[in-house]
Amino acid sequence: MNRLRDNSPVIIILIIFVLIIVGFEFVPLYSVITSSFQDNTGHGFSLAQYSNALKNPFYYQSIKNSILISLESSIVGIIIATIGANSISKFSTRVREKIITMSNMTSNFSGVPLAFAFIIILGNNGVFTLIFKKFGINLASSFNLYSVSGLQLVYIYFQIPLGILLMYPAFDAIKEEWKDAASILGASSFQFWKNIGIAVLLPSIIGTFNIMFANAMGAYATALALTNGSINLMPLRIGALVSGDIFMNPMQASALAVILGLILTIVNIINVKLIRKERTI
Repeated sequence: MNRLRDNSPVIIILIIFVLIIVGFEFVPLYSVITSSFQDNTGHGFSLAQYSNALKNPFYYQSIKNSILISLESSIVGIIIATIGANSISKFSTRVREKIITMSNMTSNFSGVPLAFAFIIILGNNGVFTLIFKKFGINLASSFNLYSVSGLQLVYIYFQIPLGILLMYPAFDAIKEEWKDAASILGASSFQFWKNIGIAVLLPSIIGTFNIMFANAMGAYATALALTNGSINLMPLRIGALVSGDIFMNPMQASALAVILGLILTIVNIINVKLIRKERTI
């Protein structure tokens, strides 16, 4: 009893924490899952929402577009972030801290402000577009910010700082002694990174790619503000079905949300298996 009394503040805080987790995580998750198995009337068990999500070309296209854009932006982002993190690790501690601070600020610059910034810079009447036009280069004719390629560019932009923040600590595992030993044995820098460096960094690369993919799959505000919903993506379809002014179908939105969660879960499972396989080699 004395121990319970002594630890009562900790127990109360733990109970409050559990209630918050249950209230804000498990209850909404349960609500979404149960709603996804209801028909359009909101009553009775039905798989119609999942069947419609996979057979309806409009919803299927949103799933396909989200996966492709997320994969492409994550692949390009992880390559640039890995190279950038390696370059940052070569600077002095003072310079590294400044760059990491800047990366941290940039990684939080997303959503509507990021879309608005790109519109100002690369839109049809953006700063760079008008500058290039003065030199006889019509940038708008070869690049459309409001298209899939423009959306990919914006996604890559906010993926790179996140990737640098996650990859930068991994380069601390690469010891300078290993490079010196490899050099003494006659290995080139390329051979070192091919046989040692990449193998050491691979778990971090896979884990960072997984986070970047999830970050892109769930992006909503940036895509909506930049394209005004003209590009068919899962988060936009879910948002339109929940709060659409013309047509609302929360049950269908729940089914799409569950499919989105399953995609991210599958990617995460593959990520864990690849990391375990790499560590056992």
